[in-house]
Amino acid sequence: MKSCKFFAVALVASLVAAVAQAEVSVVVHPSSPAASMSEDDISKLFLGKSKSFPNGDTAVPINQNEGSAVRDKFNDAVVKKNASQLKAYWSQLVFTGKGTPPKDAGDDAEVKKLVAANPNMIGYIDSSAVDGSVKVVYKIP
Repeated sequence: MKSCKFFAVALVASLVAAVAQAEVSVVVHPSSPAASMSEDDISKLFLGKSKSFPNGDTAVPINQNEGSAVRDKFNDAVVKKNASQLKAYWSQLVFTGKGTPPKDAGDDAEVKKLVAANPNMIGYIDSSAVDGSVKVVYKIP
């Protein structure tokens, strides 16, 4: 019985470590003129400080669902805020009428589907989910 519990704990720990090690890709529509974007440009889009891509085209950022390991890694690495800091940040902007947070779109598959269908969207997915339907403009190791 103890060996089963130990095995289960070890399995969960290895899965958590694997997710933490996963690379995250920031993706746009394949027709986007952007070949790459800076971390600062991406951060500004996801914090509502900018509403357009570097070339001036309108940008619509979309998040993965709250609690997603990919979202947490993106927020830590690019936005430099954890989930509670982001809630407080957006609560203040929404309350004062100065901003609206990015929509939550679901998981890797849903974000990829939305970005592939809309040239104005920008999102992030696990790098293992990247295919020809989207273009990578930034990677988070």
